[in-house]
Amino acid sequence: MGDMGTEDAFRQSPAPGQAIVAFDFDGTLTVRDSFTAFLKWKVGPERWRTGLLAMAPQLAAYAVDRDRQKLKEAAVRRFMPYTSPVALAVEAEQFARERWDGLMRPDALRVWEDWGRRGAHRAIVTASPALTVRAFAERLGADTLLGTDLVIGDKGWFTGAFEGDNCRGEEKVRRLRAAFGPEVRLAAAYGDTSGDTEMLAIADIAGFRVFKERPATRAGAARARRRSAGSPTS
Repeated sequence: MGDMGTEDAFRQSPAPGQAIVAFDFDGTLTVRDSFTAFLKWKVGPERWRTGLLAMAPQLAAYAVDRDRQKLKEAAVRRFMPYTSPVALAVEAEQFARERWDGLMRPDALRVWEDWGRRGAHRAIVTASPALTVRAFAERLGADTLLGTDLVIGDKGWFTGAFEGDNCRGEEKVRRLRAAFGPEVRLAAAYGDTSGDTEMLAIADIAGFRVFKERPATRAGAARARRRSAGSPTS
C-alpha cells in the first residue's frame, strides 16, 4: 500500500503547562454525523439512494456485529471510488463552506471560543476521516486534529481501508497519548456517545452531551438580524 491520508501536519505542541481541551466533532460540535452528510452531499440524492441499496449486506451485517469500522470502510469504497487526497481536500473545503451554518452547534462554538480566549490548546478528536474534517478544524482555529486515517493505494486513490483503528473509544485516548505524551491529562473533554467515554475519563471536566443548541433556520436568522437592526418583523 502507498502513503496514508493522515493529518500529522495539523498538529501543534502545547506550551509547557498549557491546558489541553479535546472536543469530539460529530454530534458534539456538529448536530449530526459530518462524514455521512459529506458523502450524501458529494454523490447527490440519487447516487446516495442507490449506493445504500448496494450496501444492504454491509448494513445488515452492522445491525448484528455493530462494527463501525467495517461499515465506514465499505462506505468509502462505495461513495469515494477513484478519489485522491487532493480531490477530497477540494470537495471537503467546499462542503465546509456550504454546510457550516447548518451543521455547527452555537453553544458548542461558544465553549470552543471561550477555551481559546483562556489560552487552551484545543484539539478535535474524531472518528470521521481527518481529511474531511480538516476544513472545519482550520476555520475553528484548532491546534490539533486527530481523526481516522484513510489508506491511499499505489494508484493514488483511497482504498477504503483505514490505517489503524477507527478513532473512537480507547483509540481516542491512544491517539491523544501519542500526540501529547503517555501521562496526558485533559483540562476538559466534550463528547456525545459511548465512543467518547474513555476520552472523558482522562479529563478534569467531562462534558457529556452538554451541547443542545441547533443552528437557526434561515428564516430565524433573518428575523434575528432584523431585530438586532431595529427593523420590524414580518
